Parts: sequence; C-alpha cells; structure tokens
Amino acid sequence: MTSPTSAGGPRRAGIVGLGLIGGSIGLAMRRAGWFVTGADLDEATTRRALELGVIDAGGTDDQAEVTFIATPVGAVVDAARVALTAGSGAVTDVGGVKAGVVAAVDHPRFIGGHPMAGSELDGLDGADADLFIGAAWVLTPTETTDPDAFALVHGTIAALGAEVVAIEPDRHDAIVAVVSHVPHLTAAALMGVASNHAEEEQGPLLRLAAGGFRDMTRISAGHPGIWPDVCADNAEAITTVLDELLAELHHLRDIVVGRQRAELVDILERAREARLALPARSRKRATDVVEVRIPVPNRPGVIADVATLASELGVNVESLETADSTEYERGLIVMVVDAQASGRLRDALTAKGYHPLVRSVG
Repeated sequence: MTSPTSAGGPRRAGIVGLGLIGGSIGLAMRRAGWFVTGADLDEATTRRALELGVIDAGGTDDQAEVTFIATPVGAVVDAARVALTAGSGAVTDVGGVKAGVVAAVDHPRFIGGHPMAGSELDGLDGADADLFIGAAWVLTPTETTDPDAFALVHGTIAALGAEVVAIEPDRHDAIVAVVSHVPHLTAAALMGVASNHAEEEQGPLLRLAAGGFRDMTRISAGHPGIWPDVCADNAEAITTVLDELLAELHHLRDIVVGRQRAELVDILERAREARLALPARSRKRATDVVEVRIPVPNRPGVIADVATLASELGVNVESLETADSTEYERGLIVMVVDAQASGRLRDALTAKGYHPLVRSVG
C-alpha cells in the first residue's frame, strides 16, 4: 500500500458518519495531532461537528491516510467502497458485525474493525476523546489484507489508547453474539418484563429497582437504531446463543421449581467464579515492553496469521510495523508487546515455523 502523505503538514484522517463513535474518533484523532475531515448524511450534524471541534473540515478527503466508516452496519459496505475508490489510504469501519461486511467489501486496504466501547449518551453530543482508552478494539484481517494497511490501522487505533485484538471475521461475530448482542437483547427483554409489572403495580416496582437490576439493564439504555442491522446481519450467531440462553433459563426454572438447593448453589458459584475471572478494563499502558521481530515470507495471509496468533494467546500488541525486503523476497513484522508475555508469543511463533527474535526496546 502506498500511503498518501502531507508534506510538512499533519497526518490526515477521514470519518464517514458523525455519531457517538465517529465523533469520539474525531476528537481523539485531533487530540493526537491529525487533521480530520468528516461527513454525515445529515448536513446539520456535520456543521455541529465543526462547532464542537470534532473535525477540522467537512466533507471527504481523498488524501486521508486512514478513513473510518462509522455509519450503521447496513451502510458500511457502500461507504467503504466509495472511500477505497476515492483515495489510496487504508479504510476501516466500526460496525458490530464483521463477516458479511469484510466479504462484501473484499479489498486489501479494508480492515474490518469494531471498538468495544460505547456510552449511554446518544449521538455527536455524547462524543468523548477518552472513549477508547483501555477498551478492546477488534480488527479482522484476512488472507488478502495489505500488511501496510493493517499496520497503519493497528498503530492508529493503539495510539488512541485502545487494546487491539486481531481475530477472524466469522469468529468475531460468534464471540460478540455472546458478549454483546444477546446481553443487549436480554437486558431489553428484562426491562420489558419489569415495565409491564410496573404498570400493574402503578409505579412502585421501578422506583424500588436498584443495584443488580440497574446493572443488568444499563445497556438497554443504548440507542436502539443500530440493532436492526446488527441482528439482521448476525442472525445465525445470535439465534444460536439465544437458544443456549433459553436452555439455561429452562434448566434454572426446573431447579427453582424442584427446590434443588445444592444444584442452584453450584450454578451460582460457578457463575460467580467465571465473573470474577473476567479481565479488568485497564487504563494503564504497559511500560515493560520488548520488540518481537519476525522475519516472514512475502505471502498473502501472513499478517493475519501472526496478528491473530497474538490475540489467541492473550498478548496485547502495543504497536505493529511491517517492512519489506525485496532483495530476499521476505518481510519483517515488528511487534511491541509486554515483556512478560513475549516468551509465550515467541514459543508459539516458533512452533508455527517462524524464527522470532525478542529484544529490548530502545
């Protein structure tokens, strides 16, 4: 990939779609020193973005090094194709479903993305430059992904404070059905049950709701506009998980009906242990890091192979760069990772036939 450059000027980025996520990207990118151009179907929203300092200019930028498509999922494919045709930079999106989008766009400079971050606030006025700090941001490289485009998007996102996780598009969709899509639908269903009972009780039920109920249903306060596209595009994975959840609920119902105290305690204890084992969202960046330098053949899919391996091992990649060696028809991938995790990454790479070199940074 040949990245567009701005001689003597700031790096340039584009954003298509100026809602909560697009606006937060704009604020974070501008804070990092980028010149940001943004566009929205609603011209009033574009004007508002200029007023709030979310973007530097309205419209599109064919010189953008990277363009973020922050539209609803149903509009991503068309917007990504337009951006890819207009310029020579990398293009990524922020949609909650990846397999269909990545397959439909099918371009080496397009890297499917999904920041696992959000807010109860709606739209542009809820934009926050700190929204992505410590949050997981998924990238879904494929065998045809341009290594330079991937490295550019990876580095840009990591610089915003996010922890980049690289996984295959299909696997992403299966995972988010469990950890995002079905939880949101479940919260909505529970809120609906409570609301119906509140009408019967003439109000006191919701006034008494506190603690756990509010925690469980908090995500149902998110904007509903994105969910029809998400559920349509990820219907198979979502229905599979819903079926599993229904089976679990039926099992719990049987336990409650049967007054099976020991079985109930066992289920609750296992759930408690699993919940406590979840990794905490950290806002502290690793300081003890090393470089892992990986000579690789110049072949399709190698960047996806290496990046997804690191994610599978739970190794947070602070930065990733690529370099080509035309003389030897080989390339080099340089990852900066937590020193404590570098050993298992090195061993796993070696087991796959690579010859990584770990060395200190500096």
